[in-house]
Amino acid sequence: MANKVAVVTGAGSGIGRASALALQGQGFDVVVAGRRVAELEKTAEMAEAGKGRIVPVATDVSDPSSVAALFAKTKAECGRLDVLFNNAGMGAPPVDLEDLPIEKWKQVVDVNLTGSFNCAQEAIKIMKAQSPMGGRIINNGSISAYAPRPNSVAYTATKHAITGLTKTISLDCRKYDIACGQIDVGNADTDMGGRMKAGVPQANGEVMAEAVMDVQHVASAIVYMASLPLDANVLFMTVMATKMPFVGRG
Repeated sequence: MANKVAVVTGAGSGIGRASALALQGQGFDVVVAGRRVAELEKTAEMAEAGKGRIVPVATDVSDPSSVAALFAKTKAECGRLDVLFNNAGMGAPPVDLEDLPIEKWKQVVDVNLTGSFNCAQEAIKIMKAQSPMGGRIINNGSISAYAPRPNSVAYTATKHAITGLTKTISLDCRKYDIACGQIDVGNADTDMGGRMKAGVPQANGEVMAEAVMDVQHVASAIVYMASLPLDANVLFMTVMATKMPFVGRG
């Protein structure tokens, strides 16, 4: 039987890289997508021997034509698609809301929200047409899908919107045996999340160091979600550093 096939966006670092390698280690063929080809190739070089393949594809998720090319490559190389992990994302400079340039707002929306929509559309087209029909879409929501950090309007607004995207895909695509869930991550120790250890602004105006967790815990959660049969779904999962100030934030 052929390996299951996954697409992971933002796979050149952090959560995306760790998740792609964890899936590959469990026998998935993984198409890794991102804007930095050299980093995607590093991800491929880290793959476990004798397991699934890793196929790097340079992709800008905010560009519909680039996304269409990614999924066309996936279909051509692997024949089908079982899992999409919509992980690519970015933040904006931590400035006062009224000072955030509209260009930066649009850039974050284009990558975090429209990028996830673009990828979901192309994934659904493949999943509904293949045999056997169906698949799974996992969206990276972040704890910011529930509660903001100070000066994070663009990131927080897009992550709240991802929750709506997750629920809608789950509703509209169940007729195609497509399951959709969301993972909400709090303080994974990556290049992006690791800065929490040095201290970040809190709602009361103080700067405080926050606890972080190994990114492998997120990767393990993605493998679990991705490995479920299609008649079961994790709609929402929160994986967070136990001692981070989330419950009671603000």
